[in-house]
Parts: sequence; structure tokens; C-alpha cells
Amino acid sequence: MVDLSDGDWLDDNRANWNERVPVHLASGFYDSAPLRAGGSVLDPIVAAEIAELFPDGLDGKRVLHLQCHFGSDSLSLVNLGATVVGLDFSRPAVQEARRMAAELGLADRARFIEANLYDARHILPEPESFDLVFTTWGTIGWLPDVAEWARIVSWFVKPGGRFYFADGHPTAFVFDGDSAADGMPSFAYPYVSDEPDIIDDPGDYADEDAVLENARTWEWMHPLGEVMAALRDSGLRIDMFREHLQVPWRMFPVLVEKESGMFGWTDQQWLPLAYSLVAANPATPGR
Repeated sequence: MVDLSDGDWLDDNRANWNERVPVHLASGFYDSAPLRAGGSVLDPIVAAEIAELFPDGLDGKRVLHLQCHFGSDSLSLVNLGATVVGLDFSRPAVQEARRMAAELGLADRARFIEANLYDARHILPEPESFDLVFTTWGTIGWLPDVAEWARIVSWFVKPGGRFYFADGHPTAFVFDGDSAADGMPSFAYPYVSDEPDIIDDPGDYADEDAVLENARTWEWMHPLGEVMAALRDSGLRIDMFREHLQVPWRMFPVLVEKESGMFGWTDQQWLPLAYSLVAANPATPGR
């Protein structure tokens, strides 16, 4: 049984992400120019699906962005009209998010909180108060308990509100792209496992030259069925599910850059690389 509030898993993952913050800020991967111009850095998948979910825009909408890193997507949602609360466990990331919000003149509509996700209900005691709970790309793999994650998400979604989620596809996460000479992924991790993969990798997806000192991370596989069941058991209703053949980072060396910073297969569409879903609070009595 993993202690969700403390332990080596949390310390190691937090140290790793703390060290990534300056690496990411110095990289071209996280280009803040669109934010400074009043625009958005949302990737094409998320941008299109948020526009589909809110065809009249985000004006007047209150958004909770869980595991927000240093808030680039949070501030993109603010530029689209929302008021956003971002939460992340990395102090340097939260400090940068606050600094950027102030620089852009958005601090009145963007609040950033430093907290372990599993402490979110205590740090932010505002049940059923958000029109949208939002979390994307590289999030739940760092969490040992996806059922508790889903309960936290559900707790914050207001009656009639929605949860939007996008992440790498778990069928792709069973592969390692670095172990073969031709760059094609090979099997490395089980699809179903109760144990974490404890990985020592000094590299970083945003800067191929980076060498991290805090290289050890704890990562968990969460199959599609587990995620879907967790959300349904939390009281949410799944309204949309899609698989995607592109992701906004080079998941495997063999992937090639597509338009708008996305990466995908060169020829055969071997397997899905990402998925997204929308879940709603159906606002049923006694929920």
C-alpha cells in the first residue's frame, strides 16, 4: 500500500520535476511567445477538443488545471477567457507560473497552488465549484492510485460540469523506443502491473542534451479499463473517448515531426500514441 502523501516515490518525482523546470524554460519546446502575444500554446488535439467542448468560448468559465507544471496551458485557457486555478507539486514550477501570470497581467484570473495532487481537497476546499477540470499530457503515470485521482477530479466538477483529459496511450507506454538500432519501439514494460517502474533516466523530452542529476522516477501503468472504471466509479459519466496517432512530444525516436509541433508515425500507423476523453458530472440527486 503506497502512502499517497509521503514517501520516496513522491520525493524522487518531485526532485526530478523541480530540476526539469529551468531545463524546460531554457528549451524551445516550451515557447512562451504565443502567450505573450495573448494567444495559446495548447497543442492541436487539446485546442480543437476544448473548442468543441465549449463552442461559445471559455468566458465566465472556472477551470481547475491539475498537475499544471509551470502553467503554460493554464495561462492559455486564461487567454481564451477562463478563470483558472492551477495546482502542481513542484515549487519552482508554481513560482514560475505565478511570475508569468504577473508578467502577462493575468494574475487576477490565474491562481497557482503548490500541492501534492492527493492533498488537493484539503488545500483547495471548494467542492463542485469548477465548470471544467483539466489535465493533460504526462500526468497520471506519476500517480500510484488512479481511483483516488478520479475521486478528486469528480469532487471538484460542478453539477453539469466536465472533466477533460488527454495523455499518452497506455498501449504505447509498454514500449521503449531507445533500445533498438532502427528506433522502432520494442517491448519493455507490462501493460498490467501493480508495481511501479523505478527508472533511472537522466534525459529530458524537452532537451535532448539535458543530463538530470535527479534521474530516478517512479512511474505507474494505468490501463484504459482502469482509468475508465475509476472515472465511472467516482460518479462521472464518460461522454467522449478518442484515440490519436500523434502526440506533442517525440515519444519514440522513429516518430517524425508533423505540423504544429506534433509527432507521429512515418508510414504505417502502428498503434495509437494518445487518447483523450470528456467526463461529465451528470448532476444526479444523491451523487
